Amino acid sequence: MSEYIISGIQQIGTGIPDLAGAFRWYRKNFGFDIRAFEDDGEAALMLPYTGGKPRARHAILALNMQGGGGLEIWQYKGRKTKAPDFQVKLGDLGIFSARIKAQDVQKAFAFFRTGDAEILGGIAADPAGSPHFFVRDPYGLIFQVTEGNGWFSPGKHPTGGAVGCSIGTRDAEKARDFYSQILGYDQLLYDEQGVFEDLQPLPGGAGKFRRMLLTHGKPRRGAFSSLLGPTKIELLQALDRRPKKIFADRYWGDLGFIHLCFDVSGMDSLKQRCSDAGCPFTVDSSTGFDMGDSVGRFAYTEDPDGTLIEFVETHKLEIMKKWGWYLDLTKRRPEKALSRWMLKSLAFHRVKD
Repeated sequence: MSEYIISGIQQIGTGIPDLAGAFRWYRKNFGFDIRAFEDDGEAALMLPYTGGKPRARHAILALNMQGGGGLEIWQYKGRKTKAPDFQVKLGDLGIFSARIKAQDVQKAFAFFRTGDAEILGGIAADPAGSPHFFVRDPYGLIFQVTEGNGWFSPGKHPTGGAVGCSIGTRDAEKARDFYSQILGYDQLLYDEQGVFEDLQPLPGGAGKFRRMLLTHGKPRRGAFSSLLGPTKIELLQALDRRPKKIFADRYWGDLGFIHLCFDVSGMDSLKQRCSDAGCPFTVDSSTGFDMGDSVGRFAYTEDPDGTLIEFVETHKLEIMKKWGWYLDLTKRRPEKALSRWMLKSLAFHRVKD
């Protein structure tokens, strides 16, 4: 194909020391109860980010059928998950928090007040006037619960899936060029500098920042676009201190948000685009991958500050293994969204507590 298509944020990678416990917690608190795939094996191609050696790991892609991206819950086997040796602060380089959407932020806040999540502060408004609040999971990862749209299959849980993240950068302008030109985040919702009331509850949130909130001006296309929906990325540049790299002296897969993953079609075209833009692929499973019963190709690049961006092109997706029901995405037009009933069949993978 002559162009690449980005269907949306497929998932945000979360390095965790307790995969089973994290999956339970994300099911209960965020409604991520669909186990889209599970793979217990070796990450053999990520050598630039795993100390030059293949590493055994166990991973689950968890989804919320109300719409939005998932969480790839990821745990090392054979080595202890390493935490940063400093307190990660807002504006440090990498993914600081994941955005989770809610239909009603007030109702979502009331839900979390009765649960076991740590709420950081109260409901506040961002520079665009949108209400949101922050919670912290048992492993120290921070999630921003914010109003969202693009609901796929509304359910009883007060939150939907992942709809973006906050990323620390040294240079917001340079980072914006990357996310706009490569990933289609061409619409600027705000660009503000100063000290912000809504950031005060966060580690380092009392500092001075430049904040840019980006989204894509056109609806996403592609097989999973109706499920993944619209997304936003907030870039934060600390103006009164020198930021640290969140994953300094650690491996991909260690504790934290390890990557931002996009579902794509046309990987070869995307590879050429990244190369032309000076951000070539650093990892490319050009011969394909097999994660559990999902088959395709994945690749990684880095944003200007080294934040890992993953691209996944799915060729075959398991729907119902015991019936031999798989979805072959190579035999359909890549820009066309899958039918809603077909996407809803992912509910066969729901895990009930």
